[in-house]
Amino acid sequence: MKTLIINAQPDFRNGDHYSVKLQKYFLKKYQDQFPDQSVDLIDLYDMEIPQLTTDQLLGIWEKQANHIALNSKEKEIFAINQQLISQFKDHHRIVIVSPLHNFNVTSKMKDYIDNILVAHETFKYTKNGSVGLMTDDYRVMLLQASGSIYTNNDRYTKLEFSRFYLQEIFEELMGFDKFSIVRAQGLQTYGVDVASALDQAKNDLDREFVKFYE
Repeated sequence: MKTLIINAQPDFRNGDHYSVKLQKYFLKKYQDQFPDQSVDLIDLYDMEIPQLTTDQLLGIWEKQANHIALNSKEKEIFAINQQLISQFKDHHRIVIVSPLHNFNVTSKMKDYIDNILVAHETFKYTKNGSVGLMTDDYRVMLLQASGSIYTNNDRYTKLEFSRFYLQEIFEELMGFDKFSIVRAQGLQTYGVDVASALDQAKNDLDREFVKFYE
C-alpha cells in the first residue's frame, strides 16, 4: 500500500511551520510502523504544476478534442499532467500537508486538483451524474495548520472551505473511501497555548494514523 505526501505549504523548507511539523511527525510514525517501506513526497511549490489556462491545460484539451497536434511546449506540459495523474492513482494513501490560506487551500493545491480531477481518469460521467473511479480503498488525510479554531461551532466553523472543498472532491467526486483531517489550530488565537495545540494535533494524528492504515 503506497503513500503519497503532497506538501502544499509555500514555505515548505521552513521547519518552523506547524504543517511541516505535522508532516515530520507523520513521517516518524510511518517509519516506526513500516520500517521497510518509504513514502513518496512531492513539494508543490518546488515543481511545475500545469494550470487551467488557455495556454496550458484548457488549450491542450481543446486541441486534443479537435485533433490538432500539440507543439513541443504543450507536449511537455501534457506529459507533466499525465505523470501527476499516474502518480496519484498509484498511491492508495494520500496525505495533504497544508496551511489554511484565507480559509481555503493554497493556490498550488488548487492547481494540483485541476490536474488530477480528470474525466475518465479519476471520475466518469454517467446519465445520472458523475461517478468516482477511485473506489479501491483509497484514503486521504489532510494535515492542516491554522491560526484560528474551526471546531467550536462558531462563525469560523463554516469558513473552513479547505475541508469542505477537499472532502467533497475526494469522497463525493473521486469516490475515495475515507477523508480524515488532523488540525493544528488556534495557533494565532488569543489565549491558546501553542505547545498544547500542537500536542493535541499529534494525539489526533496518532488516532487517525491507526485508522488510515487499518
